[in-house]
Amino acid sequence: MRPLCTSLIYVLAVLGLEAVMQKECEIVGILQDKLKYKERLQYMKYYFPLNYTVTVQYEEVLRTSNVSRLRDEAITEPSLRYLWFHVSSQVVLKIRDVLPEQHPSWSYTQELCDLLEGLGVEYEKYKQGDMDIVVADLVKRIHDAEAGSNRKPVRPKALLDNCVKVMRMLYSTPCKWDSA
Repeated sequence: MRPLCTSLIYVLAVLGLEAVMQKECEIVGILQDKLKYKERLQYMKYYFPLNYTVTVQYEEVLRTSNVSRLRDEAITEPSLRYLWFHVSSQVVLKIRDVLPEQHPSWSYTQELCDLLEGLGVEYEKYKQGDMDIVVADLVKRIHDAEAGSNRKPVRPKALLDNCVKVMRMLYSTPCKWDSA
């Protein structure tokens, strides 16, 4: 009787995870459409002064090489997606915060913030205890300005380019996207 109960619990857990992942994929798919190259170029480069940078913490520059290194350290995929969400949210907020509401890029960044907020609702379902310690520490440092390491100036478009590359790396397989 116990093996049957264990199997049933496992199947229900997998189905529950797939339902959460499906909603996550839906939101991230919309986000991917919003972050097309042409829009990033227009809103994050053409509408900004030449060589304009936003000052961010070192941890807020999440590149695919960082994710590969974390994967090599056996960090789980849900933890990596959780880290990507927090980094992306903070980056978009920082870009939006430097813009006056009348700026042509402000509404674009606000739409990105809204989508990331919707994704945040999905991530609230994750238990903090399920996150890898390394990721939990990084997320804590990202949200605590005092604990952050050195700051560095980065162009807004470069920040969103990194966001898109890492998003595709983490979501293309579970969301069954083409490798476009």
